[in-house]
Amino acid sequence: MAKNQSDPALDRELADLPPDLRWREWLRRIEAVLFASASPVPREDLARVVGQGASVDLLIADLAADLAGRAFEVAKVADGWMFRTRPAYAPAIVAAADVGDQLLDLNEGDVAVLAAIAYHQPITRDGLKEIFGRDISRDLIGRLHALNLIGTGPRSPRRGAPYTFVTTERFLMVFGLESLHDLPDQEQLEDAGILSPDA
Repeated sequence: MAKNQSDPALDRELADLPPDLRWREWLRRIEAVLFASASPVPREDLARVVGQGASVDLLIADLAADLAGRAFEVAKVADGWMFRTRPAYAPAIVAAADVGDQLLDLNEGDVAVLAAIAYHQPITRDGLKEIFGRDISRDLIGRLHALNLIGTGPRSPRRGAPYTFVTTERFLMVFGLESLHDLPDQEQLEDAGILSPDA
């Protein structure tokens, strides 16, 4: 959603408004930008709609407080913020809304491959084979690419080096992660019964 520069017609400073109304207007501008965006909006982009002295972080904190108790929230995802529905309301959305084209329909094997890529990226097909003890199908890799959950990572500079796979910003969005540092550690996976302690 980034633009190279601010719209010159937009009065960012709002010097003619009293401080409390200025803050409220900046807050509503950030709310409008987040509402209009389908992807996380970085700090630099949000800073384009507020005055020089305004703190985007404090405005986001105030917006989050305004949304307390609402069905949606402002969430830090990847390198920006976005609105998302609180998880408690997912069943209501699925029951009432046509979200079929948004459902990922990932099975346990798909999630396992995604987790391996997330934890070991950049990783090659051979690296995945070492983890799972079998080849991972090109169809599965292609489907994860098509869903924009994984992308092509860096390759070794040597001729014929294999492609590597990495997760994408959409992966972070889908799983509600701010960064890969938010992935559960081994102990959390064991406690959840996803990973056996001897793995």
